[in-house]
Amino acid sequence: MAETLDGLAPLRDIIAEHGLAAKKTLGQNFLLDLNLTSRIARTAGDLSDTTVIEVGPGPGGLTRAILAAGAKRVVAVERDRRCIDALESYLVPHAGGRLEIIDGDALEQDFQALAPAPRRIMSNLPYNIATPLLIGWLKNAQAFTGFTLMFQKEVADRITAKPRTKAYGRLSIMCQWLCHVRPEFNIDKRAFTPPPKIQSTVVTLIPRAEPLAPASWNAMERVTAAAFGQRRKMLRQSLKSLGLDPSLAGIKETARAEELSVVDFAALARILEAKSGSPIRPVISQVSD
Repeated sequence: MAETLDGLAPLRDIIAEHGLAAKKTLGQNFLLDLNLTSRIARTAGDLSDTTVIEVGPGPGGLTRAILAAGAKRVVAVERDRRCIDALESYLVPHAGGRLEIIDGDALEQDFQALAPAPRRIMSNLPYNIATPLLIGWLKNAQAFTGFTLMFQKEVADRITAKPRTKAYGRLSIMCQWLCHVRPEFNIDKRAFTPPPKIQSTVVTLIPRAEPLAPASWNAMERVTAAAFGQRRKMLRQSLKSLGLDPSLAGIKETARAEELSVVDFAALARILEAKSGSPIRPVISQVSD
């Protein structure tokens, strides 16, 4: 059930009072439209039994919306001391004990240790660290009920791309191998302060109970890196460095990387594992809290 956070000043007033001009070095672009932040929070569904971990809350626009949407608890990871001070002075006192601010670099966090399950990650991700954060979360995707994330549109397009499209590549494969992926809606650059150069897109990723096809993370990374490292070359050439014969997986040697499905890449990864003599290890282990 949605909750009201009474007595909060408008975000623009918070930014002015605390001197929160966005820093380009931190990849900051603040979303101040509370209608949009509420829409993002609603895409996550019922949060009443869930701890939401937010990366880069900034002045707290999305944080407010997540709390108002009824999240059981919010853990916000922020490295900008100005934003931490602002959140602790104006938002924490109104959150009824449901908001914790972590002072730290998101790239150095153990996100599973920040909150007990069920946990979900929601964020207007800092553009300069969005992809490495996502890759790190995917390695333990089943530890989370889902991810509601905002990316630059070009990154979102890569995450959701289908075979035989220009955007289809390594990120598409790794995300879709481990998660059900759904683009939600675009947000115009003019909604941000300062406006980024391109549109943003909100994407939902829901971890699969099992990967789309069996394979190990390391083998999938190696095969996709080799295949897309020479994207325009036929597989017989691009996979030569791995000593892989694509025909062993029922794939034409003359095919190119962008023509293969996620299942095809998993088949190549299993052959690579067998070739190395290593067993296929589980990609994700069930997490008990």
